[in-house]
Amino acid sequence: MLLNSRLQVIFLLNATVLITHQIDAAFWHEWDLFHIPGGNQTNLLLNLPIIALVLFAQGQVMANNKTALGYYKLIAFLGFLTVAIHSAFFAVGNEAFMQPVSIALLIATALLSGMQLFLLRSIVHE
Repeated sequence: MLLNSRLQVIFLLNATVLITHQIDAAFWHEWDLFHIPGGNQTNLLLNLPIIALVLFAQGQVMANNKTALGYYKLIAFLGFLTVAIHSAFFAVGNEAFMQPVSIALLIATALLSGMQLFLLRSIVHE
């Protein structure tokens, strides 16, 4: 199955929002939220493979090769996982990520991840 350009654009938007969320996470000291030993230094090291994976996935989706579909689904999953984790933090009263753009990034992640899977479903049934 080939991913059409609309699917590739939605993927790019979601990947961009997820990476921007990681930048925002540094502002909010996300390592403290997760009680990561080593603080920011460990957080930076953990983000290297995460961001590399997102960038690699982008390359696979744009190349539209046989692994594109798996990476396309993976980024949607990571988007939903990100939103679920932060929703749990909000539910217990954590005040991190409460600025308007931080919230907008999480909402955009949820919407774009949903759009990714919805649009994928629509082309599977064509």
